[in-house]
Amino acid sequence: MAGWVALLWVLEAVDAASGHALDTFGVGPRQVGELRDVVPAAFLHFGFSHLAANTVPLLVLGFLTALSGVRRFLAVVVLIVLTSGLGVWLTAPAHSTTAGASGVVFGFLGYLLVRGFVDRRAGDVVVGVLVAAVYGSLLWGVLPTAAGVSWQGHLFGLLGGVAAAFALRRPRQT
Repeated sequence: MAGWVALLWVLEAVDAASGHALDTFGVGPRQVGELRDVVPAAFLHFGFSHLAANTVPLLVLGFLTALSGVRRFLAVVVLIVLTSGLGVWLTAPAHSTTAGASGVVFGFLGYLLVRGFVDRRAGDVVVGVLVAAVYGSLLWGVLPTAAGVSWQGHLFGLLGGVAAAFALRRPRQT
């Protein structure tokens, strides 16, 4: 996770140095050509303050998600990035551009909140309860409460994380 976050900071530094040339890789809604930006948009931000707001939750929630194994972690990330990006592409306001790792943050949140119940593993339920206690207030971010904030990315990221928990559930031990 530290490497991933470091990459995000390097990308934002390159973006700032280039006069924000990378911002064009954000997702523009309902334009077929913008589908190619669904994945890169999750790695780009609109300024250092935007990135800073995502850094700690991405590190913490990503680390907790990665504890279930690298292959599962990568599958969770792919499902979240695609669900969040496609949800933004389908539902964001016309003429907007959306980028940032917050969809991934909300996806990790959704995954961790339900994984223990889906897998019926007590340790994961405890992790989910602790995550809810620390980061549960983030759930307000799925509502359209702040202008200029992609609640769509948050909502579809959360749904992607929940879907990943179900899609990647561990087989029951008998």
